[in-house]
Amino acid sequence: MSRIAILALAALAACSPAPQNVAATRAAPLTSILPAVKTFAAVPVRTVSRSNTEIAQDILDLSFRMESGVPIPFLTRFDGPINVSVQGDLSDTLVTDLDQLLSRLRREANINIDLTNSTTPQIIVEAVPRRILNAAVPRAACFTVPRVSSWAEFLRMRRSETVDWTKLTKRDRAIMFVPSDVAPQEIRDCLHEELAQALGPLNDLYRLPDSVFNDDNIHNVLTSFDMLVLKAYYSPELANGMTRSQVAEKLPSLLSRLNPSGNRVANAPENDTNRDWIDAVQTALSGSATPSRRRAAARQAIQIGNAFGWGGTREAFAYYAHGRLQVGNDQRRALADFDAADRIYRANPATQIHAAHIAVQRAAFALTAGDADGVIALANGAIPLARDHQNAALLATLMMFKAEALSLQGNDAEAEAVRLDSLGWARYGFGEDRFVQARLNEIRALRPF
Repeated sequence: MSRIAILALAALAACSPAPQNVAATRAAPLTSILPAVKTFAAVPVRTVSRSNTEIAQDILDLSFRMESGVPIPFLTRFDGPINVSVQGDLSDTLVTDLDQLLSRLRREANINIDLTNSTTPQIIVEAVPRRILNAAVPRAACFTVPRVSSWAEFLRMRRSETVDWTKLTKRDRAIMFVPSDVAPQEIRDCLHEELAQALGPLNDLYRLPDSVFNDDNIHNVLTSFDMLVLKAYYSPELANGMTRSQVAEKLPSLLSRLNPSGNRVANAPENDTNRDWIDAVQTALSGSATPSRRRAAARQAIQIGNAFGWGGTREAFAYYAHGRLQVGNDQRRALADFDAADRIYRANPATQIHAAHIAVQRAAFALTAGDADGVIALANGAIPLARDHQNAALLATLMMFKAEALSLQGNDAEAEAVRLDSLGWARYGFGEDRFVQARLNEIRALRPF
């Protein structure tokens, strides 16, 4: 479940209308003393929206296939208490965020897991400088492998069956490699996604609206659905070595016990996502293909989804990806794609955070047009969602948009207050001060003269 390095909010310049004739002096200077880094409180527990029949299918598809499509013959997990240790170039926030995550896993997923100083932990988190990590695995922001205990051992074993998940009959060791020198939020996001993989399912499903087990990277922290999946994984009804059919037999009663609210009539099952659609989306998100090839790949994903009648997250995400790639090429097409994605996301209560991401794109168009009221309305609607889903980068960006809109209205005092409030979140979401300054400058540059 390696996170694709091209994230939805990685560069606003790639997903906002290109300003025309912007003066270089229009930077919004940082205050001389930045506020402290802001962090989030507890993640709210939500009721999972799908039926247990649908969730059972999700668990099977997540657990018995790799992202590449290679089948996994047996369910594997850790037995007994799970100890986690950290090593490498540790950032100030890594251990704090990891400890909070382990607390959630104990509380919500009923997994016996904790930090340790033991020399033989079941799971190791190793922080590695990004340039070193990407030199070995260029497209991954972070990743997890079994049966090794260090970066040096991984480099020796990476082309062997030792690190092949499909060869396991049980889990006894795993190591998570996360970047050491990126924004606190990116490190935290890697901790959530990679620990979920180290403990449980190894696949991602683009059809899931409410999960980190989805390569759209919309969800940053483990959701209540993810916790339910992991709780099922470590329930006594399941065990190492079980086949797909054996797990399928156990899941109905198991989920009925764990999630009684899911005992209802299921929606019609969704078609599985085929390899052609996944390849098209990955090409569209890749930085290695030409812009025209990426746009063509995004159009192909839309066409494939339409042919199969896919709605929901897959349809909307294809429009979102195509819209981002049309910015600077065909502004009308870009805005139409963002509007289409927004309509789809807003129709489902489970994808409101997805709509908050679209609000950034639409706010950029509105700010360029000088529509201050429109920007403020978009920001006010999306800010609570970004905060609720603990996305500091998204939250700070929305607040910066609101600040520029308030300034356009001549409300400079409130604008400065909102901008200052955004900086603590921006330091968590973007990291170094120069990246915070760059985001401020990008948004300020969208203002009309």
